[in-house]
Amino acid sequence: MNSDLSLDTLCGALSYAMGITPPSEAAAPTEELVKYIDEKLGGERADRVLMYNPDAIGKWVWMKYPEYLAEAETETELDVSFWSPMPPVTPVCFGTMYTGAQPEVHGIQKYEKPVIKIDTLFDALIRAGKKPLIIAVQNCSLSKIFLERDMDYIITTGSAETNARAAEAILEDKHDFIVVYNGNFDAKMHRAGCEAPATLAELRYNSYTFSTLSELVRTHWTGHNTLVGFAMDHGCHDCDPFIKNNKLYLGTHGKDQDSDRFIRHRYQIYPKTK
Repeated sequence: MNSDLSLDTLCGALSYAMGITPPSEAAAPTEELVKYIDEKLGGERADRVLMYNPDAIGKWVWMKYPEYLAEAETETELDVSFWSPMPPVTPVCFGTMYTGAQPEVHGIQKYEKPVIKIDTLFDALIRAGKKPLIIAVQNCSLSKIFLERDMDYIITTGSAETNARAAEAILEDKHDFIVVYNGNFDAKMHRAGCEAPATLAELRYNSYTFSTLSELVRTHWTGHNTLVGFAMDHGCHDCDPFIKNNKLYLGTHGKDQDSDRFIRHRYQIYPKTK
């Protein structure tokens, strides 16, 4: 199954997965994901969701270098392609992903990181009595734009700590909806270019990390219906070298073009076994 959908449809589908009322501004849910949930859970809903959010991995990267993302591929079975909103930069895209609204509605329309004031998936989860958790590196978009909610946040100093704390959260099994953000591919892409060996190595890092967390979900959340997602925000492209804040940039994103806006998500449901 495959479709070319607006990213604003994902929030409604995640709400559907958990059987909650979606945020007030959310678009209609992604039909492919809704159908998949119904087929796998037979009318039940997920009571746990793990969203692994790697930054800047465009669909073209996945299609050109599938061997670097093999684990993420084999750990999942549903493929859904989305169009990121404009401009395709991190806070804009994650704003849309977790509100179900376009940038002019959720309020972030450029690279800035204010707290989103409209209704979000996290607010909807809280209203439904669920416990959401965001795990993200300090100063990144996901560590900032969804603050000021009555929920848990783990703000880390880097990817290694993020991944360790994500594993701990899965083992503790206290949260219903966990978001894990890793910006390592994005950071390396900006400095070295999209296809540099060091950048491609970060693809494999994300793939292995997702695989490890998925394995923990599969073996430790057996009493739950669980949805796991490998869900990026936008893509990237190489650019003419430029210097910003005394740093050389060889890769970027933010344009209205396929490389930056066309992304591929992967999903897996694990029905409870006990």
